[in-house]
Amino acid sequence: MILKENIENWARQALSDESQFLVDLVVSSKQAPYKVTVILDGDRGITIDDCASVSRKLLGVLEEQGGIDDNFTLEVTTPGVDHPLKMKRQYVKNIGRVMKVQLIDKTVEVGKLVEVNEEFLSLEREEKIGKVKDLKKITLPFSEIERAIVQVSFK
Repeated sequence: MILKENIENWARQALSDESQFLVDLVVSSKQAPYKVTVILDGDRGITIDDCASVSRKLLGVLEEQGGIDDNFTLEVTTPGVDHPLKMKRQYVKNIGRVMKVQLIDKTVEVGKLVEVNEEFLSLEREEKIGKVKDLKKITLPFSEIERAIVQVSFK
């Protein structure tokens, strides 16, 4: 059986440039047909053509290597709107967007992502004190973040 780490390496090699990256890889092997799901993202986004290219390359390698049951499906996709961010690189890409961040202590913070570095991120949110609106900056260490999701805006 091909190891998940091998598939991750082959998926990374199939990416067309350094601005693209592997977010997650899920191998479902409970029962046939097996399902390999590759989730990609990019600093400037990922197109359907990018997904198709990675899918073709990866499928070729998987078939060449054998070791995986012929009865499998391969899905190459991008993170959905409800998919939590997993990599700091994804946070940087989303600076300027509204985020919902759940901390380990279950506290939830919502605000516009304004800064990201190796240790923390900063959100900015509008707070109303009486009739006066003020911007408040909140700094959240990555070590305390359980889940962060970009909020979709229809404005």
